[in-house]
This record gives sequence, C-alpha cells and structure tokens, in this order.
Amino acid sequence: MATYKTMPLGKSIIAYPLTVVFYLVYGFLLCLFHPLQWLALKLGGYTAHKIVVDALNGSLLASLAILGTKVKFINTHQLTLGVPHIIIANHQSSHEIPALGWFFRKLHPKFISKKELGKGIPSVSFNLKHGGSALIDRKDARQALSAIGTFAKYLKKNNRTGIIFPEGTRSRDGQPKRFSQNGLKVLTKYASTAVVVPVTINNSWKLWEYGQFPMNIGVRMTIETHPPIKVSDKPFEELFVAVEEAVKSKIEKPL
Repeated sequence: MATYKTMPLGKSIIAYPLTVVFYLVYGFLLCLFHPLQWLALKLGGYTAHKIVVDALNGSLLASLAILGTKVKFINTHQLTLGVPHIIIANHQSSHEIPALGWFFRKLHPKFISKKELGKGIPSVSFNLKHGGSALIDRKDARQALSAIGTFAKYLKKNNRTGIIFPEGTRSRDGQPKRFSQNGLKVLTKYASTAVVVPVTINNSWKLWEYGQFPMNIGVRMTIETHPPIKVSDKPFEELFVAVEEAVKSKIEKPL
C-alpha cells in the first residue's frame, strides 16, 4: 500500500476545493468525449476520430490549470513527419499521458497500455481499443510480446508513433526504476524503420505527492525530448543503453 506525505494545512485549505473542481471537470470531459469519439469513428473513420482524441488530450491537459499546474514542452529537435517513431519515456503519473498525446499529436501517438485500462473508463478505454494502441497482459509475457509485435508492425505500416514506458509502472517519487529491454526490443525488431525519441518527464509525480485526494497544487511539470536516433543506426544493445542514459540524464532529484 502506497504511503504519501502529509500536505501542509495551509496548502490543503486551497487544494481540497480545487481538487474537487478538477475531478468534476476531468470526469465531465471524459464522459463528454466518449460519445464524440464513437460518433467520429463511425462517421469519419480514423481521421475524424483522431481529431476528437487530440481535442480530448488538449482539454485534459488544460484542466490541470485548475490546480495551478503548468506543463512545459521542451523540444529543440526536428521530428520528421511521415515516418514511424518510438517514444521512450520515464513514467511518473497518468496525468502525463494526455500531455504526451497532445504535444506529439502530429506524429499520431499510440500507447502500450495494460489491458485493464481497455474497459470501464469513459473515453480512455474507447481510445485504447479503437485508436490503434496496444493492450497487454502484464502477467502473460507471451501475450504481451505478441501484442507489442503486432503493434510495431502497425506503426511501421501506417507511420504512427508508439509510446512506451520501459519502467512498467510509475515512479512515486520521481526517481526512475530499472528499464526493461523486452518491449523495446520487439518494437525495434518489427518497426526497423522507426526513429527513437528519448523523453524525460519531470515533476508529474508531484501531482500525487500527497495522494490522489487532495492533489498537489502549483506543480511545474516538464516534458523534454533528446536527440532522435534511427533504429538502423545502432545495434539494439547500444541503442538501449543510449536511450536509457538520455532519459535518466535529465531526471531531477527530489529535494
């Protein structure tokens, strides 16, 4: 069971009502965009559905402003459209998901997600099941690797972008866990024309520093890209080491 720090009283007086408002708005957006996704997919196919998903991600990201949260995207690298990408990032909370979807929207981002998220969550489950993402069973390695292989072929064929968190689970204190090779190895094998983009996320974990209720306020989250690497430029072992070092090189240590 997770243990969290106790929020200072002065901060909690503000955080409690803002968290209530945030969750009401967040839940409203998820419920609103669920039928819109269904309608867009039925009437306009992939393109229309993606427009709605982009709007959903942008709206969820904007809703963090209720908590005084600011999210900064730092990218000084040219990312080429029309080729598959593999984005590899550290993982600190679920609130970085809409941010990644929004900031990388031109690359058509898809996620590798645990199968439990594929049902029961308005908007989120529908998008994961019908938007091109991969749902894996973390207790069944064979199924997981097979699903990732199929996902990689989809990325290569359609020039989409796959987002993977090699840690597997989120870090509760911002410090990275060990990166696993398995998922990335399969992705690079079947999406051999892809470009890998290492990404470092900072301070997303602070949103839940004191637990999920109340949420923290005034967080400054950053999402920073590192130089892209073509899969074909390096043997896998070298690629994996380079990516892990790049991602972890910019992770801030907690005060």
